[in-house]
Amino acid sequence: KLFNFYKDRNWRKNRLVNNGSTCVGVDANRNFPIGFAGSGSSSDPCSGTYHGIAAFSEREASALRDLIAADRGRVKTAISMHSYSQMFLSPYGYTTDLPAEYPEMFRAMEIAVNALTSTYGTPYTYGNTAVTIYIASGDTTDHYYESEGVVHSYTIELRDSGTYGFQLPPDQIVPTATETWNGLKAMINAI
Repeated sequence: KLFNFYKDRNWRKNRLVNNGSTCVGVDANRNFPIGFAGSGSSSDPCSGTYHGIAAFSEREASALRDLIAADRGRVKTAISMHSYSQMFLSPYGYTTDLPAEYPEMFRAMEIAVNALTSTYGTPYTYGNTAVTIYIASGDTTDHYYESEGVVHSYTIELRDSGTYGFQLPPDQIVPTATETWNGLKAMINAI
């Protein structure tokens, strides 16, 4: 049975047992090497942002690493999708410093968000992860940018802005997908 469906709808970690702890799971989006174990992640296995024992210690993180690395130099865009908050986020998550290519990232995010918002009027904010939302060390977006050279590496926090949180009503799923796809198409055409 699916744990996050039947037991905890807001579960965010994997379900692997942590040695030496009764708490289960690692947040795979804190298990990447850039800023690993820094602010915005936790060394407590019971925390929802537990980073694990080492970068890439989790199958999910190492599978994504291997997938992108297999096409090194050919990957132009990497998108991680989460919910919720209605944000389009770029590197960095582990520091408030801006990457050298931030003006290009900002340009692409602005195009994406304008197209996304024009679909149904859903407002999104956009910018650097650490400045726009919070410090998030060891995330996918920073890894794709720093380790793989993917300038257009983003995290999209989908609908909504807090009314329903992680449990978006079914009637908003297709509109969310439609507006997000419109934003991604516009961004891809612009880069």
